Amino acid sequence: MMNRKLLKRNILASAIASCTMLGANGLVMAEEELIEEIEVTGIINSLKQSMDRKRDASGVVDSITAEDMGKFPDTNLAESLQRITGVSIDRNNGEGQEITVRGLGPNFNLVTLNGRQMPTSGLEADAVNASRSFDFSNIASESIAGVDVYKTSRADIPTGGVGATVNVRTTRPLDSPGMKFTIGGKAVYDESQLDPEVTPEISGLFSNTYADDTIGVALSLSKQERKGGYRQVSVPNGWHTQSTQQVDGWFAGVNMTSGELTGDDHIIRPQNIEYNFTEFERDRTNGQLTLQWAPSDAITATLDYTFSEQEIASTNNTLNIWFWEGEGLDEVNSEWAQGGTNNAGGNVFFPVVFNHFGGDDLVFGVGDFAQVNENNSVGLNVQWDVTDRLTLEFDYHDSKAESKADSPFGNSSVIQTSAFVRAGAVVDFSEDFAVLGVRSPNGGFLSAGDVSASDLQPTGSSLRNSVFTNDIEQMQIKGTFDVDQAGITSIDFGLARTENSIHRGLMVAQRDNWSSADGDPSELRDEVFEALNLQSDFDEANGSGQLANDAGSFDQFNLYYGFSFIDNATDVVASQAPANSANEVNPSVWPCADRFCVNNNWTTDQRTEEISTSAYFQVNFEHELDIGILRTAVGLRYEETDVESSAVVPAYSGIDWVADNEFSLVDTGASSATAFDAEYDYFLPSIDVSLELENNVVLRASASKTISRPNYNDISGGVAIGTLRNIEGDAQRGDPTLLPHESKNYDLSAEWYYGDSSYVAVGFFRKDVTNFAGITTSTENLFGLRNPSQGPRFQAAVAALGSGATTSEIRDYIKVNFPDTVTGNRIHSTDDDPLYDFNVTIPFNESEAEIKGIEFAIQHTFDNGFGAQFNYTWVDSDAEYDDTEFEDQFALVGLSDTMNVVAFYENDSFAVRLAYNWRDEFLTNIDRNHGNPEFVEEYSQWDLNMSYQINDELNVFMEGLNITDESTRSFSRYSGALQSATEQGPRYNLGIRYTF
Repeated sequence: MMNRKLLKRNILASAIASCTMLGANGLVMAEEELIEEIEVTGIINSLKQSMDRKRDASGVVDSITAEDMGKFPDTNLAESLQRITGVSIDRNNGEGQEITVRGLGPNFNLVTLNGRQMPTSGLEADAVNASRSFDFSNIASESIAGVDVYKTSRADIPTGGVGATVNVRTTRPLDSPGMKFTIGGKAVYDESQLDPEVTPEISGLFSNTYADDTIGVALSLSKQERKGGYRQVSVPNGWHTQSTQQVDGWFAGVNMTSGELTGDDHIIRPQNIEYNFTEFERDRTNGQLTLQWAPSDAITATLDYTFSEQEIASTNNTLNIWFWEGEGLDEVNSEWAQGGTNNAGGNVFFPVVFNHFGGDDLVFGVGDFAQVNENNSVGLNVQWDVTDRLTLEFDYHDSKAESKADSPFGNSSVIQTSAFVRAGAVVDFSEDFAVLGVRSPNGGFLSAGDVSASDLQPTGSSLRNSVFTNDIEQMQIKGTFDVDQAGITSIDFGLARTENSIHRGLMVAQRDNWSSADGDPSELRDEVFEALNLQSDFDEANGSGQLANDAGSFDQFNLYYGFSFIDNATDVVASQAPANSANEVNPSVWPCADRFCVNNNWTTDQRTEEISTSAYFQVNFEHELDIGILRTAVGLRYEETDVESSAVVPAYSGIDWVADNEFSLVDTGASSATAFDAEYDYFLPSIDVSLELENNVVLRASASKTISRPNYNDISGGVAIGTLRNIEGDAQRGDPTLLPHESKNYDLSAEWYYGDSSYVAVGFFRKDVTNFAGITTSTENLFGLRNPSQGPRFQAAVAALGSGATTSEIRDYIKVNFPDTVTGNRIHSTDDDPLYDFNVTIPFNESEAEIKGIEFAIQHTFDNGFGAQFNYTWVDSDAEYDDTEFEDQFALVGLSDTMNVVAFYENDSFAVRLAYNWRDEFLTNIDRNHGNPEFVEEYSQWDLNMSYQINDELNVFMEGLNITDESTRSFSRYSGALQSATEQGPRYNLGIRYTF
């Protein structure tokens, strides 16, 4: 596509002129002439520039280049990166968020901005964030000039990316002199919402140079509002594994009488079933200001400021049923399917139809989630050509990323209400979307009309407040000395110092009456609840199920309640208010006793500082051979890192038994601090060899050693307590002395550049990675905490009530007979109770893995404007998950084959591109819950882009993402054991762009 700019230039007599014989006098005429300057843009030119960067690079590098100023191939950087061979993405809210490269996940890939290590931030819903991964959804694509993915390492590339190093390049005015301006707007229509509406997006970019192109200014701004959502059915608390010989523990006492099951078999069974209806709003603002000054041909100074802010708010309504341990499995009238054969002997079965009796609560919940991610970066870069042979570069930046709650209720808040109206449930897992039937105490199944808002009473509530702050201050000095002697073309060298500071905080205020029937329905206003049709809000959920053994049929329970968090919060807090001034009943667990609120008194308060000093030296060779040009780069990088990790640990005074299966810690408000130090250093060699043959074939071989640092929770100081249960609880402790992941990398590839923008490439890679973090578990007591559900009071209750007494009966006995140790529903621990055991997990450098793969790519353009791209990556590892093994094991998450197909056409006024992306099944979590994994099914997506150039300045375009409305699905251990199935929907953008 041509962007034609007509410029009038005065051609003087002394300038270049066209000499024409005009009669005998031979007059040479000088005149004002109209000359056309052609700037080539568009899809094909973008592909050509990316191909040229790949061809000229040292090592294996793939690139994406903007098609025009302010026009990147996709609206999201991660969506564009997935088109690159060997790169796959993880999506959140239907948008690319993190990348996996060659089977190594987001934490193993380093992202830089103009060569600078950038801070990362983010929040988790119910835990402190621990990830180093970069969230690409924080960056708009309009100000991006290009992205380079370095799959092989060089000495001058920063460490941290065992998978790859991704460098994002932004627009710099002196790189393209003259005035340029573009402004664009989009109308975004996202069908993932239950009631779709149009939201706006606007962006603009201005660039100009002054004083004979020695001063440059570039400013880019973008603002996007997006509304979307998803519908999901899931088993959010995971699947349990149970031997048919098991007689105690989780789900004890089940008699397997079905002829399909023997005493050597195992079953896996769901903890709960949930339907989730989520709506979100996202507001993203990006801006960058770049100032450049070139006082001479030898010096260029660049000062830049980058800002990004993303506000994300979502709310959900849920329907949830729990299947409690030791209760009600009807193994005869359930239907089982064999998943496999376990290494320990016997077969493993999962339920096609799960038929369960027991439990009385039908749970309706609401969640409120709000966070803001903000990034600020100030940088200065000076390039100086000291002599004709020596070039020096100084670069400094101070960057900060922060994620925090954007609501007075914290970043993740949940209110639960329950109707105690059921006598069991049955779930049909035979289809992609599970179907739920709810049993009535009167026999048969409940319908939507059998449950009213007046049946609902408040149960559990939780407010979580998090913060994650990452500050990076980095200084780099680089140099290149041109040698041009004895085959040495140049020598590269450099020094750098990086200070990386992280603060992670979490506080939780929680009322743990999740399963308690002690509430009063009159405490909640019926009018705040809206009865909604569950089945009509799903596109693909089945409406009915049938038990295979004719035990009965049922229809989908077709009701969920929509209600807002704010409307319900007032009623819930009022229901939990103290009964009198002595605070004897229902003591408030909220920092503000009269309302929901959070504060910054972190129960998890951890700080980590990494100070890294590095130096590198690289020699570049070039030799002309009879068959072509041989180029070699040999380098060595040295990295030294000091780690200091500290934590403020709360001083817990006890454990309260607050409901049948719920426990909470008693925080005194005091705390203690711990601090740990560690250090490590590495020599990281690298070599790249390329042979460019005369027939445009390039052969490459590379070898290198790289490191990637551990997750922040693995090197944190202090201990964090997790889930509490009646027998034992969970806790996690980091180890600051943990070593980085270390990888030896090998690459071989061949590339044939047979056309101006056409090529074919094939490559083999292998990575031998060591020091993967494994987990060891120790059983220990923490803070002298004692178990209120055991000890003399418990024994007295069992003696009085008999061994068959229920947990509720035992609690009632203790409340009546030991009132001095009880406040309301909270049974306090005493010095007579036994010490409480915690299973404390501690990371250690345990595992190693070999990753190998083959990459194939072809790009072809025709003379008539048509073209296509195809790439496929096959990747394999010896660290794959063994679904026949129930013991702890190590496996790589994110490992999968990927494929991309892109077809396009463009001419001077019209362009269209259709893209298909496919990712094979992959492991996403080794221990989703209770020792069982989670896999994501293979997924494919079609995206469409079309644009029309109305005139030289005005362009209109349309973008469609997931235009075939694909859904995602994950499962646990076997494909029939549903983990989640999510409907999202397509998204369409209609826009206009003005450029001159």
